[in-house]
Amino acid sequence: MELELQPLKLPSDNERPVVIAGPCSAETEEQVMTTATQLAKKGCHMFRAGVWKPRTKPGGFEGNGEKALPWMKRVKDETGMLVTTEVATPEHVELALKYGIDILWIGARTSANPFAMQALADALRGVDVPVLVKNPINPDLELWIGALERINQAGIKRLAAIHRGFSSYDKKIYRNLPMWQIPIELRRRIPSLPILCDPSHIGGRRELVAPLCQQAMDLGFDGLIVESHCEPDMAWSDAAQQVTPDVLDYILSLLVIRDESVSTEDIRELRKQIDELDNQLMDLLAKRMRVCREIGQFKKEHNMTVLQPARYGEILDKRGAQGSLCGMGADFVKKVFESVHEESVRQQMEIINK
Repeated sequence: MELELQPLKLPSDNERPVVIAGPCSAETEEQVMTTATQLAKKGCHMFRAGVWKPRTKPGGFEGNGEKALPWMKRVKDETGMLVTTEVATPEHVELALKYGIDILWIGARTSANPFAMQALADALRGVDVPVLVKNPINPDLELWIGALERINQAGIKRLAAIHRGFSSYDKKIYRNLPMWQIPIELRRRIPSLPILCDPSHIGGRRELVAPLCQQAMDLGFDGLIVESHCEPDMAWSDAAQQVTPDVLDYILSLLVIRDESVSTEDIRELRKQIDELDNQLMDLLAKRMRVCREIGQFKKEHNMTVLQPARYGEILDKRGAQGSLCGMGADFVKKVFESVHEESVRQQMEIINK
């Protein structure tokens, strides 16, 4: 089905994309107001902070709940910024609207659950408020679209998507894999739907925020939602991925906004594809090494030698032939897999010798 949408009209400076910024969590009133004041002075128009914080395991800081909502109202009253927070239950929706929250967003764990999404949609029926929907934690475009459809069918027409990356079991460069092809396909399927990028949750480390912001702009995203804290290292949640308002302002000042009217793909666009493919190669190699370590454990338990010459020869011959069929030199492919095998043996030896 097609979504019935109205323009979102989020405020922004002409020179910059739409930016929503603020701390991961609303920790204290002082922390909220200090961060908000600093961001407002840098020209930020929209303030974000988590009031309810779903955690992977119990025992961590799970937000201040309703106690923090008056702090958000104070931000709105004293700085003029619009305020936004995450909602995960109908009760959250009711309280957020009661305290005048301007924009609601729905997190990745919630968007992955159709029952939860329908409950939120029912709570939003008859309400005119912008809603931003993050992608589900797993790379499922249909589930993401389904979450958007449920909210839209409840009558919410000012709707946008947030790309925050996708969870993965393996160690990797990013906290959540960007998998840019999924939001790109979402844009192809629903061209009128605004898409914001969440570089904080994709990267997981503050040094990755700037390049991810630029990559999102290069891919034509409509805006950014970035975690910014007055004292990031002291943050009660997600400390490693938050930046100060000063650093965020510097990152935004360096952004290059491309001319979307230029359709000819130049070398920069091709290099972006290379970077994305290289990232995919790294993730695949990490998965391969995980399987190799499992094989190493099996060999240890069954008293097998690490090196299996027949299997090694089979891999090289088979991959070399595949390389030729794919337009690559067989010798080149064999050299690649020789290096891969060498690392596999090294990792299995570590397992055997533990």
